[in-house]
Amino acid sequence: MNLQQTNTSLFRRLRFILVETSRSGNIGSVARAMKTMGFSDMVLVNPRFANMTQQDEAIAFASSAHDILAAAREVGSIEEALEGCNFAAAVSARLREFSPPIVSPRNLASQLATDGSLNAALIFGNERFGLPNGIVEKCNVLINIPANPLYSSLNLAQAAQVLAYECRVAAIGDGVPVSGIGFQGAAAGIAEIEGMYAHLEQALTAIGFLNPEQPKKLMPRLKRLFARTRLETEEVNILRGIAKKILSRQ
Repeated sequence: MNLQQTNTSLFRRLRFILVETSRSGNIGSVARAMKTMGFSDMVLVNPRFANMTQQDEAIAFASSAHDILAAAREVGSIEEALEGCNFAAAVSARLREFSPPIVSPRNLASQLATDGSLNAALIFGNERFGLPNGIVEKCNVLINIPANPLYSSLNLAQAAQVLAYECRVAAIGDGVPVSGIGFQGAAAGIAEIEGMYAHLEQALTAIGFLNPEQPKKLMPRLKRLFARTRLETEEVNILRGIAKKILSRQ
């Protein structure tokens, strides 16, 4: 089953909305954070300057995420930014007296990944002032990143990266995908491994490390040790080669 085919729904349903962003570099950094986690839908609400996605600083900070910048839309209101969305999450380090329910990034990501009916938006405020209360109150939830309470201020791109990461993990699982990088040999069969143990036992006996009259628990312990390694055929052959060399010297 193709991972991209089966786990792309959240990547298509999640929008990143940046409200009144002041620095084009931050827009570029958010684009990069989004792309590294597989998201692409960015909307800017009343950025400080027009065409900030085309500024040199934005392009530089985006690194190779220029396609995210090129596709980003600029709108004049939060209502326009939320068109097509039926769920909105405000991201803020500042808790409000009157706010929607407060949830963690991980809980939010789980909800979004599980409920395929949600076309959701993550809303990030201005670098200096954050989100105004009026926007927060329009949202379904308030996301508070559980950072160090003595210094809980994340910059815009860091906050976006945390949310994008949690949403990706919720969408595809937290297993490490097989990347094809590095050597990956075939797993050794039971018969191959048992043959290796027998060969190794002969070698250890030959050099006097194992007393066959009083073997105690040496071989069971070695078997337990190797069982944790998920031996590959080539590794079994290496160990048998060592045993063969030992026996040839006796």
